[in-house]
Amino acid sequence: MARRAADGKPSEVPAAPAISIVVVVYESGPTLAECLAAVRAQSFSDYELILVDNASSDRTAQAAKAADPAIRLIENADNLGFAAAVNQGARAAAGRWLALLNPDAFADADWLARLMAAAEANPAVHCFTSRQLMAEDPSRLDGLGDVMALAGYPFRGGYTHKDPGPLDPGWVFSACGGAMLIARDLFLSVGGFDERLFCYCEDVDLGYRLRLIGEPTLLVPDAVVRHVGSASTGGRRSDFAVFHGTRNRFWVFVKDTPPVLFWLTLPLHIAATVVLFARHATRGEVATPIKGLAFAIRHIGVALAARREAQATRKVGSWAIARAMTWNPLDLFLRRAFIQPKRPTP
Repeated sequence: MARRAADGKPSEVPAAPAISIVVVVYESGPTLAECLAAVRAQSFSDYELILVDNASSDRTAQAAKAADPAIRLIENADNLGFAAAVNQGARAAAGRWLALLNPDAFADADWLARLMAAAEANPAVHCFTSRQLMAEDPSRLDGLGDVMALAGYPFRGGYTHKDPGPLDPGWVFSACGGAMLIARDLFLSVGGFDERLFCYCEDVDLGYRLRLIGEPTLLVPDAVVRHVGSASTGGRRSDFAVFHGTRNRFWVFVKDTPPVLFWLTLPLHIAATVVLFARHATRGEVATPIKGLAFAIRHIGVALAARREAQATRKVGSWAIARAMTWNPLDLFLRRAFIQPKRPTP
């Protein structure tokens, strides 16, 4: 199998790589080339690179493979969604660790090295997330892991806030799927990303399910990527993103919240939904989130079936989950980061 030698060139070696980097490609355009250039510049070289192309028309993944035969390319005839594509890459991967990277995320040269150092220093932890900066303005955060509000609303911690500079590693609710490291065996053992979500909130859902079985997520603030994301459009999300985000938020709340916590926080979830829909209305976006929520309720059987699966494997109680959430409603509405100090257990 083709791997990277210390000089960054492909070489034939029998041993499996330490890391399998999985990048899902869909009409990724020029950002993919910059993403892959940053991957090739990594100081940690014991990796394989897997591209999963979701039936893109721009042929960027095929061009990347032609330029670098060491790349493993999975080509789908249809757009299967981000969740399913990552799962494909994970099943094909040979590495002990999976590094998930968005095609519009540009990793610092020591990104993999920092994540692997954290993994070696914390052998009981199996999921890690990165500091994400805005590619257009690296002085501002794209996120410090994902936060879950007590109301059952997830958000990217610190989004658009000023980068706080040096930070100690700490616990966050879940990893952002655009720049994370997870043990491959763990990822596969919990079923990977939930393909019913297609895209959006699949990373929060994964992190929540990991929490339910006692597997926390550690933020590695020195592992840095610059992410384009929606910043290039002024932060305004497409109708596609709003619909799927709204639908999936509700489904994740229904499927993953432990029973006691679900009934205690349902009024908070409803109240937060009203407030956030009002904010959508001020931006002229109210029709799409209503459609997303209506779809989620109409097809709530999907979430209930998934709930039976998630709760059947649960090893921790409602209080342990609630402690990993932020109880301050201002954190949700201001998108503030929520990082808990690193202790033996989060």
